Amino acid sequence: MTVRPPDNSAISVVTNGRDQVISIPHPKPPAATYLAGLFIFCWLGGWAFGEISAAYQLVTRPIGPPTAFLVFWLCAWTVGGIFAMLMLRRILRRSVPEVIKLDASGFSYDSGVPPFKMQYYRNFCVWSQLFPQRIEQRFDRTQIESLKLREGDTCNRLTVDAGAQRIEIGSAATDVEREWLSKVISERYSPATQR
Repeated sequence: MTVRPPDNSAISVVTNGRDQVISIPHPKPPAATYLAGLFIFCWLGGWAFGEISAAYQLVTRPIGPPTAFLVFWLCAWTVGGIFAMLMLRRILRRSVPEVIKLDASGFSYDSGVPPFKMQYYRNFCVWSQLFPQRIEQRFDRTQIESLKLREGDTCNRLTVDAGAQRIEIGSAATDVEREWLSKVISERYSPATQR
């Protein structure tokens, strides 16, 4: 059975025998993201100068205890620089598309790596959004029964329950593409197709 993605979709479907691999690319980040990366890169130049200068002052001081402020400042400055380096790495990291591999016994899901997205957050618990974890999960036919397209305030979500976890798939897809994906998976693994 040949599966065609919706019209004007960036999704690609590759068929290998009875198995199908659906690849959903993440949208490209806006150019302002790279400007933020350039700013952080330039800031790190000033950071390195401050780090070296403070470390030099601590090492070359005459015998006696270093000032507590300088030690505190150097520690805080180091943590800030490490965070800036992590942010720069995250901004410049290439995105990896979401991949769903449909086979006879179930499907495998790889969330890929989304590009960095500048967002304004309402709370400070954003570490997981700044540095998302890549999810690789295998779903069997019994878990696929929990596949559900859920309506949200701004967009719908396609989820599958795996034990105590609810995993969202197709997060890089549009609403229309998620509806199409839900239909493709439901039809492929419906009880009628198991005969």
